[in-house]
Amino acid sequence: MFTKILIANRGEIACRVIQTARKMGIKTVAVYSDADKEARHVALADEAINIGPAPSRESYLQAEKIIAACKQTGAQAVHPGYGFLSENEGFAKRVEEEGIIFIGPKHYSIAAMGDKIASKKLAGAAGVNCIPGVNDAIDTAEKAVEIAKGIGYPVMIKASAGGGGKGLRVAHNDQEAFEGFTSCRNEARNSFGDDRVFIEKFVEEPRHIEIQLIGDSQGNVIYLNERECSIQRRHQKVIEEAPSPFISDTTRKAMGEQAVALAKAVKYQSAGTVEFVVGKDQSFYFLEMNTRLQVEHPVTECITGLDLVELMIRVAAGEPLPLAQKDVQRNGWAMECRINAEDPFRNFLPSTGRLVRFQPPAQTMHQANTQDLYGVRVDTGVQDGGEIPMYYDSMIAKLIVHGKDRLDAIAKMRAALNAFVIRGISSNIPFQAALLAHPKFVAGDFNTGFIAEHYGKGFAAEDVPHDDPNVLKAIAAFVRRKAHEREAGISGQLPGYQVKIEKDYVVVTLAGDGQHSYTPVHIEEFAGKTGFARIGIDKLSYEIYSDSRLNDVAIHGTINSQPFTAQVERGTRKYPLAFRVQHNGTQIDALVLQPRVAQLHQLMPHKAPPDMSRFVLSPMPGLLVDVAVQVGQKVQAGERVAVIEAMKMENVLFAVADGVVGKVLAAKGESLSVDQPIVEFA
Repeated sequence: MFTKILIANRGEIACRVIQTARKMGIKTVAVYSDADKEARHVALADEAINIGPAPSRESYLQAEKIIAACKQTGAQAVHPGYGFLSENEGFAKRVEEEGIIFIGPKHYSIAAMGDKIASKKLAGAAGVNCIPGVNDAIDTAEKAVEIAKGIGYPVMIKASAGGGGKGLRVAHNDQEAFEGFTSCRNEARNSFGDDRVFIEKFVEEPRHIEIQLIGDSQGNVIYLNERECSIQRRHQKVIEEAPSPFISDTTRKAMGEQAVALAKAVKYQSAGTVEFVVGKDQSFYFLEMNTRLQVEHPVTECITGLDLVELMIRVAAGEPLPLAQKDVQRNGWAMECRINAEDPFRNFLPSTGRLVRFQPPAQTMHQANTQDLYGVRVDTGVQDGGEIPMYYDSMIAKLIVHGKDRLDAIAKMRAALNAFVIRGISSNIPFQAALLAHPKFVAGDFNTGFIAEHYGKGFAAEDVPHDDPNVLKAIAAFVRRKAHEREAGISGQLPGYQVKIEKDYVVVTLAGDGQHSYTPVHIEEFAGKTGFARIGIDKLSYEIYSDSRLNDVAIHGTINSQPFTAQVERGTRKYPLAFRVQHNGTQIDALVLQPRVAQLHQLMPHKAPPDMSRFVLSPMPGLLVDVAVQVGQKVQAGERVAVIEAMKMENVLFAVADGVVGKVLAAKGESLSVDQPIVEFA
């Protein structure tokens, strides 16, 4: 067994590998860029080596620097994690040539599965179901239309070297096939330097279901059940679960056996995943093989009780697999939500900056300890007070739960999301909460088009339905009442000026347009104990108990004897005297006032926000990489004005109306904050 390994990655996956290595008694070496010098993975590792500037092409993608770091520290093996160099056959080969063990498959297996056209031919030869189509590169748009007609619409036009949604189009007729071929080819050439394009049948109402594999150097390969990954936004997975609520045991077995046959055909060693597209009739077809550890591997660890990172390390060290196919378990139901630094209410634009508060829910399951099950686990590479840099992807944590069954897992996930406190940046937690509450998701009735179908026009606050909106008002009233009780108990108050504990209040739910709502509430003690209050709203009664402290952001307790977790904080930049209450993805800003004060509040005039229509504003924090206009220039509506880059994503800003540029307020290369003005029109 190795005594020291280097992790050629960053963020949560680097931390994840370190935890297993520590359990196995293996020392670890972290590599980091200038942007990550204070990152969590650097602090966790036994040693850390700087490998260059912040951009990944100058640091984490520099194979020679990583190999040099291995030699400098005496690391005998390198774990690539996922992303970056994890599926780079050239890197795997160079590592092997330098006498360092690559904790992953052999370079020839990566090469065989890395090319989509070649991998489909290999899969077909190994007896794996393949989607009807033409797997050879197509030369012209006219030929593409001819082939599409032969297969039958709809068809999918895909770039051979594509990935992450780039170089992919669906065509329903000849015109779409012609145009889709041309745009796919251009996109693939620009993104990957490879313009080969092929066509296959588009499976309607498709599900994305993948089989987890593990193979050793003795030729043994087993499959560790499946993962359901159909909840995707723009081809990026959002929620993953294991097992799938859709496929039968017969289909599971057939998919697993075909995945194993493919792995054996390419002499596969290490963890890997074979992805399938599954039709509504449970017909399934090979999509691709990911020759690395997947982001969503924890859900498989939950239902099987296996540590996949440990198995990867043991296999790389030459050990045989410690179990056979008959030993693979499938216990309970696991789910994973990807917690991303993005603003769902601003079209999921990246959100970077300082994590003013980062307080995950209490963990009862832990990385590298797969014996603690049926609870909550958080995989993350950040910490309270840390910085979310603009140079890397937006995922800051993975929230994993394990339940007795699917409904239990959903309930645990909703409760865990309620307790996940993130401040300073925006996160997609409200969107995750909305997905988990959607009746079709709860019923398991979804496919890869679910988000496009139900949130095709974007995501808004009203898309997060709450079971009972009065609950948020009751929580605000409860916290205000407890604050009054504490104030009333302060000694030395002047006679006649003591704080009085009232029973009647009005909860004012604040609205940005000034159309506030006013809800009378009546509060009484019950049970004769501190921490209890009965809140009456609209003839309904909410008996709330909580022993959380008033300065806790996440408060825990019961409402009408049912457990709850909500987030409550006093004061925001916009409403400094209000309570912000968040529960089940819904958020309100509320004042809790005495009735007379509420009457006077209704008379207050609404102050409209300033008119910013003359400005082009930055929609997200990021780097201003280009300003395409100059002072005095006439600009037409739809004309390019500026380009902002953040988290591997480029956002082009266009003029919304004709005008003349009056001022350029930000310079190329400047780091921008949200809503920072870039250009002002005269």
